[in-house]
Amino acid sequence: MARRNIQNNIRKLRFNANEMTQQQLADEVGASRQTIVAIEKGNYSPSLELAFRIARVFNSTVDEVFSYNT
Repeated sequence: MARRNIQNNIRKLRFNANEMTQQQLADEVGASRQTIVAIEKGNYSPSLELAFRIARVFNSTVDEVFSYNT
């Protein structure tokens, strides 16, 4: 099984944002709920543009939402 190098805090950030749903986040960033699910689970790495849009929703930096582990 391949090790995932990109981790994220999306689930925690959604919870802290009045328990925002995956669908609400998807609508805010212009993505599908399935995309948000895959990113949150670590099965998909977002484009740089989508990463910035997600961070902006939470008034955070990309580094606060995503981390790269070598």
